[in-house]
Amino acid sequence: MAGEALVYALEPDLGAEEFQEVLVASGLAPRRPADSLERLGRMLAGSDLIVTARRDGRLVGVARTLTDFSFCAYLSDLAVARDVQGLGIGRRLIEETRRAAGPEASVLLTAAPGVEAYYEKIGMPRVAHAFRYDREV
Repeated sequence: MAGEALVYALEPDLGAEEFQEVLVASGLAPRRPADSLERLGRMLAGSDLIVTARRDGRLVGVARTLTDFSFCAYLSDLAVARDVQGLGIGRRLIEETRRAAGPEASVLLTAAPGVEAYYEKIGMPRVAHAFRYDREV
């Protein structure tokens, strides 16, 4: 693994197939419509900000965000392939997302069950007053 550089970038045209691959590799696929490339494509097309992490060209991480770049940013998906977790990729994807969203925008995310401790570990403040309706489909 030495010498394998991680490259972070904004990729507004990320393809659904690569997105699907990283969702599966991260373990996030069961919580996303990963079986539908068409729906994943719509998710990507409707995103305002897509930050990626690549190692030797392979997509190993994605942060997908909906934002107005002036007040709020909802980091909807943070996925890092399991074989590279623990290298700081998730933290860096969040940092790059915050940088790209701008200093006026707050960044909010909903943690997948069981991974709340990760966000606490990286120092992301917990929000007490949040509400949501779950998807119907």
